[in-house]
Amino acid sequence: MTVIYPSPIFGPVHSRRLGVSLGINLLPADGKFCSFDCVYCECGFNKDRIAKQKLPTREEVKNALRAKLEEMKINGPAPDVLTFAGNGEPTAHPHFAEIIDDTLNLRDEFFPNAKVSVLTNGTLLNRPKVFDALYKVDNNIVKLDTVNQDYIETVDRPTSKYDVRSVVELMKLFKGHCIVQTMFMHGTFEGKDVSNTSPEFVTPWLEAVKYIQPKQVMIYTIDRETPGEDLQKATKEELDNIVEQLKELGIPASASY
Repeated sequence: MTVIYPSPIFGPVHSRRLGVSLGINLLPADGKFCSFDCVYCECGFNKDRIAKQKLPTREEVKNALRAKLEEMKINGPAPDVLTFAGNGEPTAHPHFAEIIDDTLNLRDEFFPNAKVSVLTNGTLLNRPKVFDALYKVDNNIVKLDTVNQDYIETVDRPTSKYDVRSVVELMKLFKGHCIVQTMFMHGTFEGKDVSNTSPEFVTPWLEAVKYIQPKQVMIYTIDRETPGEDLQKATKEELDNIVEQLKELGIPASASY
């Protein structure tokens, strides 16, 4: 069963990559709202998860976050991170930038040692307000599954025009203040091979990562049920090999299996 998250606050949950994570979902609680339609998305396909509810307002997010942080201050646990994730692309919210400011202020008030993280697919980096807001957070985590445009069209399935080379150039403009996040996997989707662990995919991706010069790379593989039925995990050995190649380039990297 794929997952749809409550909105605007969920958790805390234990993240494989981030620790005790309080989730902030800027999308509707009853469906998906995303500029990608990834075949591996734990929330399912867009067409099967059409939201009927509205996006939470800036005030609703702020009030719900304050209430949850007040509760956690009293009862625990202390969050390691406040993570913008949930049922789609958080930067698509029209008040994303203002909500980031509110969240940073609340973090400083209640848990100043916690990090603020955003998981983004990078489709809206060309919006100055989105770019600037991502520059403010501690962990600006941008998806880059490959630099192969055909693969992106097959696997990430953007819902509007997306040019991976332009996104790489925008990621470079963060001047190291970003974390690259990449899904590696095996299998097929609609009869097409979607494995991306071979040198054909990894070598040009490594070149792009070296060009971007992120502060870190997080690679991972399938962990939950996916809407694409014929997908399989990449092996631990494959992920470890990619991590080693990144470290040889001088880029800190970690893998989640």
